Amino acid sequence: MKTASITQLREGNSGKVVKFTDDLIASKLISMGVLPGSLIQVVKIAPFNGGFYLKVDGNNMAVRTNEAANIVVEL
Repeated sequence: MKTASITQLREGNSGKVVKFTDDLIASKLISMGVLPGSLIQVVKIAPFNGGFYLKVDGNNMAVRTNEAANIVVEL
């Protein structure tokens, strides 16, 4: 099983959420619907470290780069 942080993926890449690295940020992401086992795709990466536009189980959302860095996915 190969894993990576969302911030290591390119636009269009996807994976399955396996864990989070920070409990505080994890609770925020979980409340937004980013759950372990969710399918997640990088839709767009904003320039100048501006954040990530993600599609999680069919729902679009935007997260800050530091939040995205805490999402670990299975490729």
